[in-house]
Amino acid sequence: MNADPIELQKFSELAHRWWDPTSEFRPLHEINPLRLEWINARAPLAGRNVLDIGCGGGILAESMAKKGANVTGIDLSEKALKVADLHSLESGVQVRYELVSAEDMAAREPGSFDVVTCMEMLEHVPDPAAVVAACARLVKPGGHVFFSTINRNPKAYLFAVIGAEYLLRLLPKGTHDYAKFITPAELSGYARRAGLQVDGLKGMTYNPLTKIYSLNQDTDVNYLVACSLPR
Repeated sequence: MNADPIELQKFSELAHRWWDPTSEFRPLHEINPLRLEWINARAPLAGRNVLDIGCGGGILAESMAKKGANVTGIDLSEKALKVADLHSLESGVQVRYELVSAEDMAAREPGSFDVVTCMEMLEHVPDPAAVVAACARLVKPGGHVFFSTINRNPKAYLFAVIGAEYLLRLLPKGTHDYAKFITPAELSGYARRAGLQVDGLKGMTYNPLTKIYSLNQDTDVNYLVACSLPR
């Protein structure tokens, strides 16, 4: 299975805090409106069948469902999925959650989704290219695939590891492994080899003074990639 047991355990131990906007998951709550609107602008979600890979506790999955999408969220953390299910019941926002890998889902339901999202996950798996290939198999021809991850360079190490985990304490220490970071060129290569067309690249930055995240052209640290599967 394309998963790191240590990574799964790390997120499972924090799962009960997923929906606390003041917890270790605060950055996810703060960037979610940005990534949601970026996705919706490129692939309007209303009425679409959407798959969120590595959904965790369901922050993005629920927000896409609120836009009118029929959302399925998958993850390999049982505890995170239980939190997601419970929050879905409490909020009344319907999302189908399942404990299954992207690769197994692709074998079972190929070409089933209009939109596939895989956000903040690729830097946590042993073989990110295999996940990208699974995304390509899961999306319908003409459909859209969205990724977000962290670039690999000295600035990314300074900001995403030293800054975010040790200085600003936005994330728990040990959240990220620099060796697993992925450059935009590498991710674009994975996508093209999987048959996807790369349509756009966007950077995401954090201002420690204003404590505000924004989307822009600076892809040095966090970045998002929009792809599509040609018809």
